[in-house]
Parts: sequence; structure tokens; C-alpha cells
Amino acid sequence: MTVDLHSSLNPEQFAAATAPDGPVLVLAAAGTGKTRTLVHRVVHLVGRGIPPDRILLLTFTNRAAQEMLERARALVPNGVGGIWGGTFHHMANRLLRRHAALVGYKADFSILDRDDSESLIAEAVKERGLGGKEFPRKSVLMSLFSSAANSGRSLENILERRYAEFDADPEDILAIHRDYVDRKKRLDAMDFDDLLVQCLRLLNERADVKAHYQERFLHVLVDEYQDTNTLQAQIVDRLAGRHGNITVVGDDFQSIYGWRGADYRNILSFPRKFANAREYKLETNYRSTPEILAVANACIAGNPLQFQKTLRATRKARRRPRVFHVRDGESQARLVAEQIGALCRSGYRQRDMAVLYRAHFHAMELQIALTRERIPFTITSGIRFFEQAHIKDVCSLLRVLASPEDELAFARLLGLFPGVGPKTAAGLWKKLGGRFDATAYGSYDVVAQALRPGAKAVWQRVVPIMKAYVEEGLEEDPGEVINLFLKGFYEEHAANTFDDADRRVEEINELSLYTSKYEDTRGFLSDVALLTNLDAENGQPDGSAEERLRLSTVHQAKGLEWPVVIILWASEGMFPSARTLAESEGGEGEAEERRLFYVAVTRAKDELLLCAPEIRRTRDGGFIPCEPSRFLSELPAGLVENVRQSFI
Repeated sequence: MTVDLHSSLNPEQFAAATAPDGPVLVLAAAGTGKTRTLVHRVVHLVGRGIPPDRILLLTFTNRAAQEMLERARALVPNGVGGIWGGTFHHMANRLLRRHAALVGYKADFSILDRDDSESLIAEAVKERGLGGKEFPRKSVLMSLFSSAANSGRSLENILERRYAEFDADPEDILAIHRDYVDRKKRLDAMDFDDLLVQCLRLLNERADVKAHYQERFLHVLVDEYQDTNTLQAQIVDRLAGRHGNITVVGDDFQSIYGWRGADYRNILSFPRKFANAREYKLETNYRSTPEILAVANACIAGNPLQFQKTLRATRKARRRPRVFHVRDGESQARLVAEQIGALCRSGYRQRDMAVLYRAHFHAMELQIALTRERIPFTITSGIRFFEQAHIKDVCSLLRVLASPEDELAFARLLGLFPGVGPKTAAGLWKKLGGRFDATAYGSYDVVAQALRPGAKAVWQRVVPIMKAYVEEGLEEDPGEVINLFLKGFYEEHAANTFDDADRRVEEINELSLYTSKYEDTRGFLSDVALLTNLDAENGQPDGSAEERLRLSTVHQAKGLEWPVVIILWASEGMFPSARTLAESEGGEGEAEERRLFYVAVTRAKDELLLCAPEIRRTRDGGFIPCEPSRFLSELPAGLVENVRQSFI
């Protein structure tokens, strides 16, 4: 059972892993061996004689828990069996299975997945006769209910904050929520949020149960504490309330999930909550070069409310990060393609490189450029830009206008309207003789007469856009068609359909700007079709996804690393996001954007390239000047190499 921790850990890690009993805060900066330290903390406790079944290890993924326990077993075979290790939801489920009756459930209660939950919500909506395009979809309602549960706020409060997004009466949404809660109870079922809600309720309402588990767990350890939400932090407080042996590991610099309920204040307030807490900092970085860390340190130092840490490199010096000042998004895309080729010639493989961006639409031009250059890539952050549902939705209108014989586009467009399914669309297509000609105004009446009132009302909002395309020369301005469709119908549709409607609307707005480079609608649609077809061709010959260049949002890249990282759109308004800055209060938006930039920079091991386009296109074909991101302009002189690229 004896492990030589001195030889396995550096002095910072050793001090944290062997900290005395009591509250312990381990601030583990990027690339400093957080997991290694937490694993050795477990080994140290077991080596001291703490029974494994009296240790609780909480993580955010089952994979993380399994990895830690496997590494601990490798150090002390047969020494860590019995540790309670897993996610917050896993732990809550174990407690509730044993005490379900105390909160009104049977021991064999069911756990609903998201599809199950949304089905119950859909049934409630249908029974109340509230269906239709004007009422939030089941996925949106589920998101609202989940937000209330995980934030500890009432649904009424959530709806007050988001009231402007919906046309629906808030009382109807509250009624659906009550119905949903009743249906779950009748089925003796909990959704994932209920596991945490009911676990906290159990600990709050049953002093005997709380006392039992407070005595049971001599030590509570929490990974990625900066990502805990209100419920999770309260559960941890209850379980560690007697012995006070709580070790939390995290990095406030990397708290980037506020949009999904994480509250970085949990880690910031830890020393105030536990007045006798010991604080340990891990600042020795094993991942990145000194030059990359210098940029990371300088950037993150601009946040006032944080535990100040300074990353120190163990690696030898290499080249300074390069900032490429390019003209626009097109120039940026060409530059990235060129740099990938140059890096491959210097010995890197495509799988050694990642392109990171703040928002999915930032990679729009790049995806087209990479496809044309036959450079295979995989998108970690989701499906390719032009394959997303909302992008295909708005493009369906352009396709209908440009191609009278496009039945698939016609069916997709009508499918957005209330009560119109594939059969209705197919019947209408047949009535139209297999062709919808926007210049034949009689076609509009044929469609209108065949639609039910709800769908007909929406159709009447779309018709003026289609006529403007014909009469006002909008064939040469596809971006204006997209803009009119968004304002006239799709923005409202998105709010009621998607739980991330703001992001999708932002991407549609950017798409409308992007089309300004095209002379007409057909040219734009041809490029989109070309992209899709080349994707299909490149699907197999270029090897597995693991061998390809990686494209990812910064959020999806957290926890990963690559020898080469390229960051797109390091320009004001893009990174940091203008929308986030505008919607936030008290400077919190800028603080989280700065943390995002820090996370992006610290993913790089050897080479860091940042792109700062100087102009963005406007819908009328003009340009808006862009300043380099404040995260670049604030850097002390000499930390980066500035490169100006000229493209004709």
C-alpha cells in the first residue's frame, strides 16, 4: 500500500496530495497535473488507513471517474475497491435507491432520458391544446424546466428573464410544467435534474439520512469544482458538513460554462465558506512552451475577481506565437489552409493540429476553403455549418426561389409551418404539377388554399418575400432574402423550436452577411452544394477521423491539447463576442470571454497561431473595420510576432 509520492509528484503536487485533513482548495492551472494530483490524493488517504468505502470522489463524467480510479488501482492494486466514485447524478441515484420512500418514490423508480421527458411534455401540451408553431417546442420547454431546477430559481423567475423570447402566455408554460411534474410522479419516474433536486431535498429534510452519510464519508473529493452549479455545491456542503474533510480541485481561470448553469462563484467563495481552508496552487505547466504561457498569463491577468496564478513552463523555449493580421474571413481561410500545408511539410501531421473558434459561424469560410483544398477535417463542436437544421431551413427558401423543380426544398420550407407534414407537402407538390415557379403568382394561391388557417397565416408572411425576390431584384441579394425571412418568420420560429435560439439566429445573421460576396443566389447555392458533395467524396479515402485536422469551438476543446493550435477571428466583436458583452452585467461577460481565450491559448503545446481579420462584410457589400481583440492589444510588447498578410 506504500507509494513514494515524493518521486511521483513535484513539490506543488505533493503538498496538495498530502494536505492535512480539513477543507482543501487545490487551484490547478492549465496543464499542471490536476488529475495526477487528485489520484495521488486518493492514494495518500488510502495509505493513511482511510477505508476506501468512506471516500467519495465526485466528477463530471463517468469517464473521468473511471480514469482516476484505474490510475489509483495501478498504484495500489486492490487498495481502492469500494470508493464511491462517479458523477453527481450517479451518486445521487445511489442515495435515492436506498431512501426513495422518504421522498415519495419506490426503490425501483424509473429514470427518464431526455427523449422520455420530452415525450411527457409533448403529451401535456397536446392535452391542453397548446400545440402549434407559436408555442415553444418540447425541447425548449425542457430546457426552461432544467434551467430552473439547476439554478435553484423558480420557473416564474426564469420566464420573467426570458419573457420577450416567447409569444406564449407564461401561465400556459407554468401549467405544462405542473402537468409534467404530475406525470412523472404518476409514473414513479425522475428525470436527470430530479436526481439532484431530490437528493438535496433528502439531505435537507431528513436529518437522520444526512447524519448517516456525513458520518459515512470521512473524505469528499470534487473534480472540476469551478463547473459546479448551485445544486451540486449545496449537495457537497451537506455531505461534508460533519467531518469537514472536503478537497475541491479546479481552476477559476477555466470556468467557461456559465451559460449552462455552472457558477464560478462556488470556487471563489470556498475560502469564505470554509474559514480554515488550506489553499494550494499548481502552477508548473508541463504542456506548453514558455512563449505560449507568457501570452496566457498576460491575458488572464486582466480579470479582477480570481485567484491569481502564474503558469511556469518546464519546456524549452521555441518560437513566439504568431498573430496574422489578414484582410477578412476569406483571407483568413486561405491563410489557415496555407499554414496547415506548411506545418505538414515541417513534420506535423494533420491530427496534430486544431483550429479553435469562439462561435461555430466563425469557421464558415474555412470549412469551404478546406473542402476545396481537399484537406480532411473533423468537427468536434458539432455538424458542419451548412448541414445544421436552421441553416438548411433558411436556405430552403432560396432553393425554392432559384430552382422551381426542387421538391425537397419545397417540402422542407412548408414543413416549418404549423400542421404541415410530408404528406401535405407531397400533395401540394402534385397539385402544382411538380413545379413551384415564384414568377407564376397563381402558384401562391394554390398553396394558400390548400393550407390550414395556422399554416396559411405563416405562408402569407412569406409570400411578400418571394414576390420581392422576383420584383425587386433580390435574386442578386440572397442575404436580404435571408434577413427578411428571419425577421418575418424564422426568428420567432427559432425561439419556439430550439433551446439555443440566440446562437442559431446569430449564425443566420452571419450567413446573410457571408452571402454578400456572391453575385447572385444561384452562385451561393452552388457553393453550398459543392461543399456538401465534396464532403461526401472525402468521407472515406482520407482515413479515420482521428487522423484529420480538428475544428472545434473553444468550449468543446476544454480538457484537450494539440501540438499546434490556430485561433480564428481574434478580433473585437468576434472574440470577445459582442453579443456576450452586450447581454452581460457588471463586466462578467468580458471576464468569461477572457477565460475562454485563456483556455484556447493553453490548448497549444508547440505552436500557437492567431488570426485577426481587419474587416467584416456588410449585407450591402460594404465593410466594417475590425480592431484586433482586446486580448491581443493588451499584451505587452514582444510576446507575439505580428505578421501582416496581403491577399488580392
